[in-house]
Amino acid sequence: MIRHCQEKDLNDILEIYNDAIINSTAVYTYSPSTLKDRGSWFKQKMEDGYPVLVLEENNKVIGFATFGPFRPWPAYKYTIEHSVYVHKDYRKKGIGTALLKEIIEIANKENYATLIAGIDATNVQSIKTHERLGFTFSGTIQKVGFKFDRWLDLSFYQLELKGPETPTE
Repeated sequence: MIRHCQEKDLNDILEIYNDAIINSTAVYTYSPSTLKDRGSWFKQKMEDGYPVLVLEENNKVIGFATFGPFRPWPAYKYTIEHSVYVHKDYRKKGIGTALLKEIIEIANKENYATLIAGIDATNVQSIKTHERLGFTFSGTIQKVGFKFDRWLDLSFYQLELKGPETPTE
């Protein structure tokens, strides 16, 4: 079941997110997050009106997705960047795809024009998922991060959405 996140889900989200920090290059940071950090993150998402979705199975959150601003300047207001994370024991089962489809639907309803995905260039599974859903390759920034004693390249993919009928400045 995909639904909107509630505060009670933050422990499960923290577990998923920290696994991504500690064991992958999905997040370009070094230190695990705290429950307080995730609480602040969730509160800010709610205040800013951005969705946080969870996929729940047997009363446990096994994946989550959200989006937020791509860049902080006003001319980017119709462009958003998303994040999708799946629990390590539930990957390759379509959970990320299901969450991403929901994020796309919400972004279209909210009249965004472009959805951005920043994906570690070695994450072939995520790249294939995005391409299957219509995302196109936009470019790679090489040596943009350093983690696990190696340089990381970040590939960008974008999906053109409906956007507003009459955009304004």
